[in-house]
Amino acid sequence: MILAAGRGERMRPLTDHVPKPLLKAGGKALIEYQLANLACAGFVDIVINHAYLGEKIEQALGSGERYGVNIQYSPEAVVLETAGGIANALPLLTGQSGNIPFLVVNADIYCEMDYGLLIPVLRAMQHQSGQFLAHLVLVDNPAHHSEGDFAVRDGLVTLAETSRLTFSGIGVYQPQLFQNIEPGQAVKLAPLLRHAMAEGKVGGQHYSGQWIDVGTPERLKILDEQMSFTMKLNDT
Repeated sequence: MILAAGRGERMRPLTDHVPKPLLKAGGKALIEYQLANLACAGFVDIVINHAYLGEKIEQALGSGERYGVNIQYSPEAVVLETAGGIANALPLLTGQSGNIPFLVVNADIYCEMDYGLLIPVLRAMQHQSGQFLAHLVLVDNPAHHSEGDFAVRDGLVTLAETSRLTFSGIGVYQPQLFQNIEPGQAVKLAPLLRHAMAEGKVGGQHYSGQWIDVGTPERLKILDEQMSFTMKLNDT
């Protein structure tokens, strides 16, 4: 699943007429980098939620055929926050069995992680459904979030006060994590994760490669310059 329902207030005025996931860096929409990375790793069936200017996302991406994926959309009349948006999309994510773990990534990040590394995690969680409810990818703390979010030790994510890293917006989840959320209910993800961490049911890993939270026009400009420079190098 790609989370694409945010309003992008910090990106205004760029997002006044364009949804944040369609803002471009290096000539490509942010969400297109995610689609390309997912397709490269073998993820074919993609669910995208949307709310603000969501019809433009559907018009831009269509069925996903040109990206080598199959896209289904989960529209939201109002923004349901992260957990609420995931819960709303569960029928599309988990199939008839209702107990299949799934990967979720934010549309507004740029990350060069090989998502194929998370396939063994998905398989392990499917066969050990009660052990972990989530598996988070944590990254080095960026300058704008120096205090971090969580700590990871021996594959377990905790609420330790020291050695914290930043949650990347990339995670693998069990449907059970969202089972108490009513359809159409706006719920944040962090409280659910903290509760699961307290029970020792959140695994994780540290990714030290390229990752950018494209949350402001300034960071979008930095990524655009970086991608444009890379494209010029590749052309020479």
